[in-house]
Amino acid sequence: MSDVWIVHTDGGARGNPGPGGAGMVLRGPSGSIVARGGAFLGSVTNNVAEYEALLWGLRAALDAGAKRLVVKADSELVVKQLRGEYRVKNEGLKPLFTAAQGLRRGFDEVAFVHVPREENAEADALANAAMDGRCMVGDAPQPPHGESSRLF
Repeated sequence: MSDVWIVHTDGGARGNPGPGGAGMVLRGPSGSIVARGGAFLGSVTNNVAEYEALLWGLRAALDAGAKRLVVKADSELVVKQLRGEYRVKNEGLKPLFTAAQGLRRGFDEVAFVHVPREENAEADALANAAMDGRCMVGDAPQPPHGESSRLF
């Protein structure tokens, strides 16, 4: 059996900036859902929301004991920045990128994969439900507040 965990992350904002949400779904090596959640972020840009979802997913995977992780996201920008294919030019994204780099060091192996939006429907639905209700949804634990994160 494989020991690879998978996390789908998605973030969005209605307006740019505007009311935003983050969604993530963490699956264990067996494919079963370990945690899922959506969180309202307040007024953010789409890219900040994408990073917030990513940070939440990375923290949830670490908390669950994952050592090998595949992150699937539909944000080409975030995925390519984390792969080192794009530079992080936006000052508002730099602390989020730095936080993601710090979290990735907690894993033995992490792969960042860009997926089409339709393959990220569950994380997207959670982000939208959080935006609609301006609340937290799902069962994912809320990680401790970090300086680089608006959400937690």
